[in-house]
Amino acid sequence: MITERSAITRLFNGLNVALLLAMMLLCLLPVWYTLAISLSDKAAASAGQVFLWPKGFTLGSYETIVQDGHFLNSFFISVQRVAYGAAISFFVILLMAYPLSKTAKEFKPRNIIMWLLVFAMLFNGGLVPWYLTMKSLGMINSIWGLVLGGGLPVFNVILVMNYFRNMPKELEESALMDGAGPWRILFRIFLPLAMPVLATVLVFTIVYHWNEFFQALVLMNKSDMYPLQSYIRQVAVVIDPTKMNEETVKQMTVLSNQTLNAAKIFISMLPLLIIYPFFQKYFVKGITLGSVKG
Repeated sequence: MITERSAITRLFNGLNVALLLAMMLLCLLPVWYTLAISLSDKAAASAGQVFLWPKGFTLGSYETIVQDGHFLNSFFISVQRVAYGAAISFFVILLMAYPLSKTAKEFKPRNIIMWLLVFAMLFNGGLVPWYLTMKSLGMINSIWGLVLGGGLPVFNVILVMNYFRNMPKELEESALMDGAGPWRILFRIFLPLAMPVLATVLVFTIVYHWNEFFQALVLMNKSDMYPLQSYIRQVAVVIDPTKMNEETVKQMTVLSNQTLNAAKIFISMLPLLIIYPFFQKYFVKGITLGSVKG
């Protein structure tokens, strides 16, 4: 009986491992396929001959992107945007979630502020009013327009607020009895214990600021002020017909829109693929514990 049960357990575990491996391969396949396309030549990519391995290996697409003088500048702007945006959003979320985690008796404006936040999350004033507001604040052609334009993600505030509400009340009561004030309770008790949900919202914020491209198209009048995603959207191989030489003909032969677009996509997602594993251990726990209460 024990042997039969052990065999069933091993079979069940084996099927689970096989299923998880299959799901992992399905998630990795699009990334690998995009990389293979970006490293292939025009003929193979256009004919649909590329699947799991590059055909006619070439770095021509990446050389075209990197050789553009504005590429590194746009990459630096994106890094700036992510750094400033993540820091500001993290601080604002923390300061807003803590008082909203209290009851209406402890924090009287709590219900009113929550209704306003939920309403703002469900409805917005539209693109034109948003643009006019940003213009009146002097944020046209400024990185602060990109940073502050989405500086308060309401969904993340609700996640952190619910996480704080799930914490034992005795922790705060003990700290108050010892003479700790709200600031000390927040930063010395709540902040260390809330690392899973804070890491989760930090990932959400980084992904938002890194992937968002439309705001720059609206707020920036100069292409050299675009972040990476907005710049990559504008990248194209421009060939002057009056300067046709051997190198130009070679470029026309090697490059195609398909390979160039694949290179753009791979470059844009590479930083997120690098940083995500460092936050992955907090991710699931932060989502589940931060979404229990409403």
